[in-house]
Amino acid sequence: MYNGKLQEGSAAIASANNRGLRFGDGLFETIKCNKGQPELGDEHFARLWKGLQVLQFNIPKHFSPDTLEEDIRKLLKKNDHLGVARVRVTVFRGDGGLYDAASHIPNYLVQSWALPEDTGNWNSNGLVLGFYTDVKKSCDILSNLKHNNFLPYVMAALEAKKQKWNDAIVLNTNDRLCDTTIANIFFIKDEIIYTPALREGCIAGVMRKNIIDKLNSKYRLVEGEFDIDDLLAADEVFLSNSIYNIRWVQSIGEKKYGNTLSQKIYAAVFPTNS
Repeated sequence: MYNGKLQEGSAAIASANNRGLRFGDGLFETIKCNKGQPELGDEHFARLWKGLQVLQFNIPKHFSPDTLEEDIRKLLKKNDHLGVARVRVTVFRGDGGLYDAASHIPNYLVQSWALPEDTGNWNSNGLVLGFYTDVKKSCDILSNLKHNNFLPYVMAALEAKKQKWNDAIVLNTNDRLCDTTIANIFFIKDEIIYTPALREGCIAGVMRKNIIDKLNSKYRLVEGEFDIDDLLAADEVFLSNSIYNIRWVQSIGEKKYGNTLSQKIYAAVFPTNS
């Protein structure tokens, strides 16, 4: 679906002068849907609209969270993705050079893919991670957004595939923990839960926020600045994102981790999945 109109996935939507293509001038959201409805939709749309403001888009009245949610429902129905599905919303500026955008009104693309019904269930086999250090994530007003200039994560994902890791840990320009290519990172030491603060450059994950909100009253949770040694000294590590919920990490290099408290946390946050 492009700008509210259903069309074939192979249809061309951007010219060679498109700023999204040329400069990565845009944002995206990845939303898990179930039975034709977005999960945590309000949080996803709030993050997207905040990003549109940061990137100085002119948002017309007809482009609203309600409109976008209705477009998502229409697309899921058209594609017969009414079970568990992944939806990606990409928003980008149209044609123009660096200083002369033809318009600041957002164009948007909505795509959907079916997912296995058990997506988001507890992973019995822990993930294998590694550190990616060649490209560092900056800490600035863009860092918490899911913007289309995603090269640090692209490069980290290429390294993860090369090394046969399930995911790669990305560091910020201060050589501290940031996040991974597709998830926020949490670790547990002596039953205290730690996660990099947003000021450390990580994506402001919707699931990250959901987990923090639900755990703050039950566990001691610290958002702060952490380095590689902190992670390697941890008892347990888990990742979070909107598609897979929580997944525990079995190893990082030679370091092995347990999952006793991580399982309890998963059950507390997602009781219907347990």
